[in-house]
Amino acid sequence: MTRILVVNDTQEILDLFRRLLEEEGYEAVLSGSPVQQVSEIERINPDLVILDFIFGGEKFGWQMLQMLKMQQSTAKIPVIVCTAAVAIVREQEGYLTSKGIRVIYKPFDIDELLDAVRQALNLSDQIHSISEKKEKK
Repeated sequence: MTRILVVNDTQEILDLFRRLLEEEGYEAVLSGSPVQQVSEIERINPDLVILDFIFGGEKFGWQMLQMLKMQQSTAKIPVIVCTAAVAIVREQEGYLTSKGIRVIYKPFDIDELLDAVRQALNLSDQIHSISEKKEKK
């Protein structure tokens, strides 16, 4: 089963994501605060991370994203940023685009979110199969 880690500090949003993702057949792992250790991400072993940027007024989601992308073991995990912090995200748009990170702004359309999840997972599958073919050569 495809495992999706959702990181958001609003319980109602976490509950919504759990319901939406489980209805689509995904396993939802929820966290009310950003994960601080790479080892914790490795233990969860998500196929996708949906991450908010702002936690209690601080950019802890941005810090978690940087941690994910700087570690070889987690750098290839696709990430969707789901946030209301439009101005902050626009400042980082070039970096996010270069890393293939999709941004969904709150309030979001449920179909748009689910399409982004499917696209991120499909792209990740394609990248993994290309990597496996290269390793076999």
